Amino acid sequence: MEVILLEKVRNLGDLGDQVRVRPGYARNYLIPQGKAVPATEENKKSFEARRAELEKANAEALAAAQARAAALEGATLQIVVKAGEEGKLFGSVGPADIAQAAGEAGFELAKAEVILSEGPIKVVGDYQVTAALHPEVQVTLTVSVVAEA
Repeated sequence: MEVILLEKVRNLGDLGDQVRVRPGYARNYLIPQGKAVPATEENKKSFEARRAELEKANAEALAAAQARAAALEGATLQIVVKAGEEGKLFGSVGPADIAQAAGEAGFELAKAEVILSEGPIKVVGDYQVTAALHPEVQVTLTVSVVAEA
């Protein structure tokens, strides 16, 4: 299925690119999220008419993400959890826990923006976690997982 991207999508393309994707990906994710429209002649003309408006909105989103990244850069989040004597957690620390800790620390961070490349955290310690705030903006945070006293 051919779609026209209305914003930059990681690993797919940039604003205005016409790309071929699987129909389910387009119907279930790209189109409902407002990230793309089907590549019909009518939509192509409509897109060209709105191109400047979309580029301005994309530039504003990028600037906002860069401002959030500047605030988050080098931040350390501390998460207190129950753990056994050897430092193994009862459960795990996932993206939702990290996003909640960021919110409590005064940072704006969504669960979907947190990337745990090695899966959930299951042992006490300090971890480097990536936050993808925009397809072009990523920031690294330090997450310190400590056992409850």
